[in-house]
Order: sequence, then structure tokens, then C-alpha cells
Amino acid sequence: MTTHEKLIALLDQHQARYRVMEHEATGKCEAVAAIRGTEVGQGAKALVCHVKGNGIKQHVLAVLPADQQADLSKVAAAVGGRRASLASPAEVDALTGCVFGAIPPFSFHPDLQLVVDPLLFERYDEIAFNAGLLEQSVVLNVADYQTLHNGNVMKIIL
Repeated sequence: MTTHEKLIALLDQHQARYRVMEHEATGKCEAVAAIRGTEVGQGAKALVCHVKGNGIKQHVLAVLPADQQADLSKVAAAVGGRRASLASPAEVDALTGCVFGAIPPFSFHPDLQLVVDPLLFERYDEIAFNAGLLEQSVVLNVADYQTLHNGNVMKIIL
């Protein structure tokens, strides 16, 4: 099963309120928000990070609003580590089955711990994100995401 198929199956299984949109592949948050008809801040940016220190060696999927910047020291602290860096393209592919920019804000890999910034839940009724593919997005009810994400909620933005 592809990441896209796992995502849609999860949303359908839990009767989440969402819609899928097809669009041209673009790597810019502003451009894809315009295509989706959403605000940039509704975008759920998902970053695969490698956390080390304090005896921790952990991969983290850090999810935050697309109009914000991740604070990698806060990402590290969220799982008890000392420092975090962005994972390599090979690690991203192995842990998510996706390329950069297509990663949904859900972890389907047991070695990828999910951490979500609470600001993602506070400003909008819906969030938007690429659905495992650069040319497909999901716009999802934020309350349904809160129920389904299965991650830790911690402040990880600058």
C-alpha cells in the first residue's frame, strides 16, 4: 500500500471529513495554498527530523503550520534529545514512502514519532496537506485530525 492509499484508508475508516484535490506539483507553500484556495497557515508542513543526544536516537515527524518555522531544538526536546537535524532524502523515503513536500501529517512507520505543534489546531477549521503525492492534496477537518493523528502535541515552532 502506498502512503497515499494508507492515508485515504485511515480517513475513510474513521469517517473523517475531508476532500481530495488534484493539482499540478509545486514545492512552494504559497503556490499550493493558492491552488487549494486555502490560507498558507492552514497548510500542515511535515518535516522528517533526526534527533540525537541524551541517549536518544530517534526520527521525528514534526508537523506545524506552513507559515511558521520549526525550532529544531524544541523538536529535539520534545522527544528528550539534545539536537535535531533534517533527515536525508533517503531517510525521508524509507520512513514515509514520500518525497520532500509530499509528506502527510501522519506517521505510518513505527520508527517515526509524530510531534504536532498546537498552533495547527487553533486558527482554522480545516488543514491542508499533500496526500503522499505532490499532485494531490487533502483538506481535512481539524477536529478529525486532532482525533486521528496519534502524536504528541508540543510547541515546536520558533
